[in-house]
Amino acid sequence: MPHAYPFLTPEQKKELSDIAQKIVATGKGILAADESTGSVAKRFQSINAENTEENRRLYRQLLFTADDRINPCIGGVILFHETMYQKTDDGKLFTQYLKERNMVVGIKVDKGVVPLAGTNGETTTQGLDGLYERCAQYKKDGADFAKWRCVLKITPTTPSRLAIIENANVLARYASICQMHGIVPIVEPEILPDGDHDLKRCQYVTEKVLAAVYKALSDHHVYLEGTLLKPNMVTPGHSSSHKYNNQEIAMATVTALRRTVPPAVPGITFLSGGQSEEEASVNLNAMNQCPLHRPWALTFSYGRALQASALKAWGGKKENGKACQEEFIKRALVCDSSFATDTGAPTI
Repeated sequence: MPHAYPFLTPEQKKELSDIAQKIVATGKGILAADESTGSVAKRFQSINAENTEENRRLYRQLLFTADDRINPCIGGVILFHETMYQKTDDGKLFTQYLKERNMVVGIKVDKGVVPLAGTNGETTTQGLDGLYERCAQYKKDGADFAKWRCVLKITPTTPSRLAIIENANVLARYASICQMHGIVPIVEPEILPDGDHDLKRCQYVTEKVLAAVYKALSDHHVYLEGTLLKPNMVTPGHSSSHKYNNQEIAMATVTALRRTVPPAVPGITFLSGGQSEEEASVNLNAMNQCPLHRPWALTFSYGRALQASALKAWGGKKENGKACQEEFIKRALVCDSSFATDTGAPTI
């Protein structure tokens, strides 16, 4: 029989569980503001704004300092390394400012995807080297949760078993390292929406990927009560000829999760996966109205789906700061309203 040598004390487990529960408290989700410098460059290019460190700081400051209407909506904020050490105009670290707003500070810790040899263009995610030391430093500097993204894609020949197992094991290793340092790991196996596959194919692949991920987490003795999952919604490929309504997407997604995600996981924080702001919020609302029992919080961890309108309103101009914040607040409130339910089904 296998034997697990305990690496977390009851006190450590309680800390991790409390952090996870705080992030996904009723009505709350995550603002993903962890775009890399390269990703920000693409976003800024769309509004003709220069991609400088000061512009990145100013834009994120606008999001973080939006008025108190966002307080019931945002439980945590994921930061990029650069943002972790930036300050507000009056000299306060963003990490300190967010904590004072009762928001949990998160940090992106992976170092991007790289090709996986022997596959048809599939990838794995690098960054395990030095992660132990980085997590120790990030915890000291105020981070209480982390994010690591693995990417899989649906084609007639993918995802391969190799890609599924490799990415599951990478996510599990990352999660165990985070927990050793009191950091709640967000486990993100993203299945890309590219392609012409239908809803049924996406559901099948999502179930296979999530089953492998939770097998790996179990093998690595990861404490599930101190984790969160950030999956894709089950949707047809962007090039699919068949369109599905929000209820069909919600039923397929919740069914896939019920078959694979243990009830011990406190919350599932969906990525928007290239959906529009409206699609992402409407689909989340449909899931929270789904008549199936859902033992976890179903919430959001959105980047573009919270920021697209705000970024456009800002346009890189200081005088548009208030308009930017109003758009961000509007999207946060719409996401918050996604937890309304009229079915009587439990939304724990």
